[in-house]
Order: sequence, then structure tokens, then C-alpha cells
Amino acid sequence: MTPEFTVLIIGYVFGFYMAWNIGANDVANSMASAVGANAITIRQAIFIAGILNIVGAAFIGSHVTDTIRKGIVSTDVLTDPQQALIGAFSALLAAALWVSFATWRSLPVSTTHSIVGAMIGFGIMTGGLSVINWGKLGAVVLSWVISPVFSMLLAFFMFKVIIRLVLSVEQPFSRALKLSPYFIGIAIFVVVLSFLFKTPLGKKLSMEMPSALLVAFMVSALLGWAGKLALVKFVGNPEVEGEEQVFRRIQIGTSCYVALAQGANDVANAIGPLAVIYFLVKTGEVGTKVPVPFFLLVFGGIGIACGIAMAGHRVMDTIGRKITTLTNTRGFSVDFAAATTVLVASKLGLPVSTTHAAVGGVMGVGLARGLEAVNFRVIFQIVIYWVLTVPAAAVTSMVIFKLIQALY
Repeated sequence: MTPEFTVLIIGYVFGFYMAWNIGANDVANSMASAVGANAITIRQAIFIAGILNIVGAAFIGSHVTDTIRKGIVSTDVLTDPQQALIGAFSALLAAALWVSFATWRSLPVSTTHSIVGAMIGFGIMTGGLSVINWGKLGAVVLSWVISPVFSMLLAFFMFKVIIRLVLSVEQPFSRALKLSPYFIGIAIFVVVLSFLFKTPLGKKLSMEMPSALLVAFMVSALLGWAGKLALVKFVGNPEVEGEEQVFRRIQIGTSCYVALAQGANDVANAIGPLAVIYFLVKTGEVGTKVPVPFFLLVFGGIGIACGIAMAGHRVMDTIGRKITTLTNTRGFSVDFAAATTVLVASKLGLPVSTTHAAVGGVMGVGLARGLEAVNFRVIFQIVIYWVLTVPAAAVTSMVIFKLIQALY
């Protein structure tokens, strides 16, 4: 067995482990509110999210990845191929270990911020503090506040609107059906714009804002009224199902979109460093961007799906059930707030986390019923882990880097 082949096999193992952890932890972003609101079961969530993550990673995920995630570390650290190889190994394993620890604790953390922290550790070991872009790191820290607060306010407002227009009237089921084209429409509007601006495939289409808005409006109007016709046909007896069942169908759709987008976007957190290792072994050098073979995207998607199946229920249970009690109307408000937060922030150039937005949205619908409806002890634990993510991954990466360097 040649040294290059050994290095590549170890890279595949580390990459799969990171992808597994993404599935185990980040799946809560897409399916937790649906499970918490009993729109679907955990088993159904695992099955749906697993398939959609593979599809998103393989067919929508980017075939070119930045060698340094988010540009927080200077690419000067990549000039030495051997150092770059050790750094990619260190970053992959360090980020995966931190996410794995958080999953074991059943707490949601950002896998993107984990890989960013791990890259910072690698950068410090090879180039010192001068290679770190402290301004961009500051933006990441700022996102710990912006993401959850903005999402919390949106979810609070959306749920209050639903209470006023639907839940507080004499015939809430009839009102929910009547207004369903608008609720479906605004959800589809955000989903289409998110697809056009947030996924690698959407960015490749390079659609300008006016065109994207027009497309999103037309699709949302069409699917909004089509959705109402489907609801009228399939929702059934209002006395048995009630208004919550109208939002249950809508919520399942929004959750499926988040799972698809998650596979497309988050696969880079595992496959990015693996692509660097693959490219270094094949060519002996690396640039600021590297091509990602299709089979690596599929490989990452399968790893994410395995993580969902084996451990996804842990964090899903925390977000969906331990922060506040969710219903379908509240779950819809959470999904809408999280998707809108990530869309708006990405257009403003802010490095937000879907994890943070999802937790903020759950807090928002809880606060809409009063302070006593939110479990602040769980919230405090989650925030502590958010704050620890970057430094913990960075320190772990530095330790692993020195160990591999000594062995190498």
C-alpha cells in the first residue's frame, strides 16, 4: 500500500466522520420543529431528511469549494503542500470531534462555525495570528446574536399574526383554509429566493434580484392557490383535524426544503477539507479553490444521511421538544422565520448559522405565549456551546496538528 493511498483512505474516514456529525447535529435545523409539532414522526423525519440531504449534496452541492472556509484564514498557509495536508486532516478531525461531543450532549451547534474554528487553529499553527482575518471572525461572533434574535422576532410576529387571523376567530379551520394561499405563498416565496441565492446551483444561475423576485412571486402565487385546492381535497373533516392540520401540511413542505438546502450547503463543511486532501494526493499542490468530484459529493451526502439515521434524534428532540411546546402553527412560524433569517442575512453578507436561526425561531413562538413557556435553562446551555464552538475547535485543531506533525 503506497503512502498516498494510505493518506487518501484516512482522509475518506475523517471526511465521512465529519459528514456523519453534520447529519447527527444539523438535521435538527430542518426537521426538529416538524417532529416537535407532531407533523411527522422521528422515523419519518430521519427517512425524509436522509434522502433529501443526499439529493441536495449530490445534485445541488457545489463542484468547486474554497480551500479555506469563509475566508477567515489567509490562503498563504497553503503554500507548503505538506503543511496544507496536515492542516486539512487537523481541521476535519477537530471540527468533527467538537460536533460529536455536542451531539452526545444533545445540543445544537453550527458545523460551519466548527470548521471555521478548526481552520483558525490550523492557520495559527502554520502562519501565526497574522494570517487570521479578525474582521471576518468578528462577523461570525456577531452572528451569534444577529441570527437568533432576528429569527426570534420574526417567529414571534408570524405566530401573533396567525393567532389574530386564524386561531382567535370563531371558525379557525375555515379561516385557515381561506388564508392558506397566502401562508403557502409567503413560504414558497422565501423558499424560491433561498434556492436562487443560497444554494450552489442557484448561485450558478446568477439571476439578478429583480428577475429572482419576479420568478419567486409567480411561483409562490401559482403554488399558493394550487396548495389551497390540494388542502381542500385532502385535509378532511374539520371537526376531526382542525386548523392545525392545514399548517401541518405546509410545515412538512418547508421542512423538506430546509433539508434539501442543508445537504447542498453543509456538505462543503465535510467535503471541502477532504477535497483538499484528495487534490493534494492527486496533484501535489493546492490553490484557493479546488474541484470537487461528483462522487465526493455523493460520499458526503451518504455520510450525512448515516448521521441522521444513527444519532439525529438527539438534537432534534432538544430543539423540537425541550425549549418550548410546539404545534403546527408554531412550527410553521419557526420554519418561516429561520429560512427568512438565513436568506436576508446571506444577502447582507452576514455569516449566519441555520442552527442559531432555528433555535431563535423556537424561542420566538415560545415567548409569544409568555416567558414561562420557554425553558431558559436549555437555552443557556445551547448558548454556552455556541460560544465555545470556535475556540474549542481551534484549540483541538492545534493539538491534532502538532500530534500529526510529530508523527509525520
